[in-house]
Amino acid sequence: MDATPPRRAVGVLVFDGVQLLDVSGPVEVFTAAARFGAGYDVKLYSPDGGSVLSSSGVRLAVDGVVTDAASLDLLVVAGSDALPRDVAVRESLRPSVRLLAERSDRVASVCTGAFLLADAGYLDNRRATTHWRHATTLRDRYPLVDVQPDAIFVRSDSTFTSAGVTAGIDLALALVENDYGQEIARDVARELVVFLQRPGGQSQFSVPTSVPPSAVPAIRKAVNRINSNPTGDLSVAAIARYAGMSTRHLNRRFQSEFGISPARYVDLVRLEAARNLLEAGRTVTESAMSSGLGSDETLRRLFSANYGVTPAAYQRRFRTAAA
Repeated sequence: MDATPPRRAVGVLVFDGVQLLDVSGPVEVFTAAARFGAGYDVKLYSPDGGSVLSSSGVRLAVDGVVTDAASLDLLVVAGSDALPRDVAVRESLRPSVRLLAERSDRVASVCTGAFLLADAGYLDNRRATTHWRHATTLRDRYPLVDVQPDAIFVRSDSTFTSAGVTAGIDLALALVENDYGQEIARDVARELVVFLQRPGGQSQFSVPTSVPPSAVPAIRKAVNRINSNPTGDLSVAAIARYAGMSTRHLNRRFQSEFGISPARYVDLVRLEAARNLLEAGRTVTESAMSSGLGSDETLRRLFSANYGVTPAAYQRRFRTAAA
C-alpha cells in the first residue's frame, strides 16, 4: 500500500431513536482501520445538526447538519426500531437520506436502515438485506427490492446493506478490505476480536419457524399436527389423510399460503426441534433422533444447508454464554 493512503470521507446519518450499535460498530471499524494506516475520515450528521438520543438512552454528539456534508466516499445509514413500522419517521428522514446519498459515491445501511434506503428509492431493482425479523416486511412494503433474508450483508453495485446490528461490523470490515486490503482488515478484526468473515447466515440467529395462521381449517389442522408431533409419521400422504385432503390439494395449498411444500415445512420444524435440543446440550445423534430427522447425516446436511454452519459449530456458539 502507498505510504499516503487515499482519503475516504465517511458520513453516518444519525437521528433520535437510532440503534447505538448500528452507529458505533461501523465507526469503530473505520477508526481502527485508520489507526492501522487506512485513510478514513468519519463524521456523524443529524437532520438538524443537534445531538441525538439513541434507543438505549445514550446521547450522541454530531459533527454537523446533513447540509454541512461535502462530497462523501461512503454514506452509512443506521437503523432504529421505529423504521419498519412508522411511516412518519421514514418520511421525516427521507430528505436527509437523499441529500447525503446524492453527495456519496457509495451508500450503505445497517439493520433497519435499509428501510430508509428503500423509502428513498436507492434499493429499487437491487438485492438487499436487513434484520431477519423485518425481512418479510421490507419485501412486502417495497416489492422492487430483491430481499435476501439470510444474508449477513449484500453488495449491489455501489449500494450495500447489512443484517441486524452487529452485521454492520461485518459489512464495514468487508469495505475496509475492499478499500485498503486484507492485511488492514485482518488487523482490525483481531483488534476488535471479531470474525473477519462470519460463518453462516442470519438463519442461525432467527427464532423458530412460524407461518401465518391459515384461513382453511384443514390446513390449520395439518400445521398443528406437524408442530405438535415432529417425530411422528409426517409423510405427505399421512398429513393429507389426517387433514382430510388429497396430497395434490395439500401441496397446492401449502405452496400458495406458505411458499413451501409440506415436506419442506416438516424438515424445517424438525430442524428447529433439533436446534433447540443442541442448545440444551444434547448430542448430534440424540438431537437427530429426538427431532424426527433420524440420522446424524440428515441433521448435518439440513443444518449446513439452512444455517451455513455444522451442528457442532452451532452448539459451540450458542449453547451457553459462559466460558
